[in-house]
This record gives sequence, structure tokens and C-alpha cells, in this order.
Amino acid sequence: MSTLIEDPTVSTSLNFTPSAIWPEWFRAEQEAAWQEYLATPAPTRKNEPWRFANIKAIDLSSFGSAPAIASEGKLINASAGLGEAAARFIFGNNTLVHSEASGLPEGVIVQPLDVAARENEALFRQYFMSQPVELGSHKYAQLHKAMLTGGMLVYVPKNVEVAHPIEIFHWVEGKNASVFPHTLIVLGDNAKATVVDYFQSADHAPAFACGINDFHLARGSKLTYAAVQDWSLETLAFHINSTIVERDATSTALVANFGGRHVRGESLSKLAGTGSNSVMLSLNLADGDREIDQRTFQDHAAQHATSDLLYQNVLDDNARTIFAGIIRVQPGEAHTDAYQKVRNLLLSNEAEAISMPGLEILNDDVRCSHGATSSGIDEEELFYMEARGIPRKTASRLIVAGKFISLLERIEDESLRKNLAAIVHKRLGID
Repeated sequence: MSTLIEDPTVSTSLNFTPSAIWPEWFRAEQEAAWQEYLATPAPTRKNEPWRFANIKAIDLSSFGSAPAIASEGKLINASAGLGEAAARFIFGNNTLVHSEASGLPEGVIVQPLDVAARENEALFRQYFMSQPVELGSHKYAQLHKAMLTGGMLVYVPKNVEVAHPIEIFHWVEGKNASVFPHTLIVLGDNAKATVVDYFQSADHAPAFACGINDFHLARGSKLTYAAVQDWSLETLAFHINSTIVERDATSTALVANFGGRHVRGESLSKLAGTGSNSVMLSLNLADGDREIDQRTFQDHAAQHATSDLLYQNVLDDNARTIFAGIIRVQPGEAHTDAYQKVRNLLLSNEAEAISMPGLEILNDDVRCSHGATSSGIDEEELFYMEARGIPRKTASRLIVAGKFISLLERIEDESLRKNLAAIVHKRLGID
């Protein structure tokens, strides 16, 4: 069945057709998600999760289904990541076009989601989109589920460590094409893995991306994750993440936003077990008239849990960033350590950074702090560098790079850290 979207609040040229790649039970879930998408009102700025957001930017009317990739070989060659990876997968317009997985230990499962839904149905049903979307984009999460055709499952069983990172590339190609990337990561007890998602455009055309990540960390496991977003500067993008961290497990997640005209990011980290730990990092480089809108939720649902959020925004020209974050300590969950810090570096008088950190403490015996700072580049720093023969423009870029590199020091994996630093330098035009 093919149904043209007739949403009275948000129109689009996308067509809903349940794909034969999915088992029948999931096609039924997609139909239900489609109906829920249609029935859910579009957001307005009167909704608290959309406060200060540019609602007019969320216009899906021009976007349609992505065509078949026309330059498959070019995209494969352009998918340059780390020097050594345990596995590498490349998607073009929702279709897997390349895979290699020679470096995976025994028992590790890395496979396309449609294959996982058939061959590992119990695992898929238990973890796929199991956490409700709580930060405002429930409507678009349902659209994602209805339209999903691509994506990867990464499952690392108990006591297994994947020595090298797993890399997943998501490309969009073609004017007004729509993509729906999805990465589902499940770590067993004491498992360890590093996963990197790259989100890239094959051209400069406008596109629509609506992606979701689900992370589930069992007792004592450790996940390092990085999302490197470099969509075209005409792309509208949603990136929705949920991370569930069980007893003594540690999640370190970095989101790097370099592209996109309007990017909406939502990240929920639930500390579900005693001794759990979540590190949430983000570096955002915004220029032109771009907008990066990020909403976060550090949900402490266990005792002796720790969360630490650090977001670094650098804005130039007429760019705009929005940050709204909540730390919630649930009743009875004592001995919590939670931190939330947003740093805005303004390179232009016309740039605007809106920061709304917040606390919801429902228990005593906790240590929580939050804050936000906004400032320009220190003139004394610039003077010092200029006095040593460094041109002012170059000095500014070096200072910006220093802010980002300082944040990247929180990433333990050396190869990933160096690769991200190289991307930062390239994006800033630093040799």
C-alpha cells in the first residue's frame, strides 16, 4: 500500500510504502507508526521542548523519497575514516552499498537492521526504539520508524572486547532526497566497543535526514561513540539518541556538528544502574545563517551514578544555537554526581547563543551543578599571538581549534581522537 502524506500541519512529497525487506510483524509496526505520525500535531513554540526553536525551518514539503545512488563507487572511495577498523559499512540513500567485517571477534553481530529483524528477532524486538522519545520529536521519530529501510545493529556479547572501532557511513545524494539512518548498539555484561557514525552529503543539494540511535549498555560494559555530522549546508536534520546505562557501565558519546542548515539534536542518557556513568560531549561549529538546536536529558534513576555533559559551541556570522538541558535526580537515588556545562564562543556580534541548563532534584544527598558561558575571543590572546607573527584570522582559528581539541581529550580511543582533531583542523582551514 502506498499512501501520500496528508498532514494538515506539515506536508511533504514522501510516500509511505511498507518495504518487503522487513518481516510482516515489523511492517505492521511501521503502518502503526505512520498513522501515529499523521495523528500527532506538529510542534509549535508554545510547546516547552520547542521553546526558541525556528519552527518555520521544519518544512518537509519539498522532500521526497531518495532515489537509487548514482555514484556508488565514488561514495565508497570517499568514505575515509580511521586507518584501522574492525568493520566498515557504507549506506547510500538508505541502502547498504558496501560492507567489510573481517576484524570482529567471535560472537559479535554487526548486520543490517532488516536482517537483524529476521535472524535476531528477539534481540531486535527487545531493544529497537524501546525508549520513549521524551524531548519533543516524538512525531518525527514515528516518521523515522515508518520510513526506515536501512541501519545497523551492533551487538557485542558478554565479556567480549572489540579492539578497533566499528565505522558506519551514511550518505545522502540528490536534490530533496530523504534518509533515515539508524544505529542500534547493544553491549552485554563487561563488553567493550567503539562505534563511529559519519553523516555526509554527496553533493551540495538540500536534503532531509531523520536519524535515531539506540544504545543499551549492560552491567560493567563500556561504549565509546562518536557521531560526525557533515551534511550539506542546505540539509534539515533530526538526530535523536537514547542511551540506557546499567550498573557500573560507562557511556562516552560525542556529537560533532559541522554541517546542516537546521539541525535538531535530542539526547537522553538514563543512568539505570548503581555506579553507572555517562559522559555527553558535543562540539558545534555554526556559521552563516545556520541553526543548531540541542536538547538533552540526564536522567538519574539509580544511586551512585555520575553524568557529565560538556557542549562547546562556536558561532560566526548570523548563526544561532539553542541548548536546553535537564538533569533529573529521581526520588531515592542518593549519592548522585551530575554536571552540565555549555560554553559558547561568539565570533560575531550578530551570532546568537541561547542556553537553558536546568536541574530537577527530587532527592537529598546529591551533588549537581550546571551552567553556561558566552564570550568572544580574548583580545589579549589574539594580541599575544599577533605579536609573534601569527595573522589575526589564523590566530582566531587556532584558538577555536584549541577549544575543540581540549574537549576531544575526553575521548580515550587515540585513533578516534586524532581523526576527530584532523577533521576539526580541516574544517577550520588549518594545515
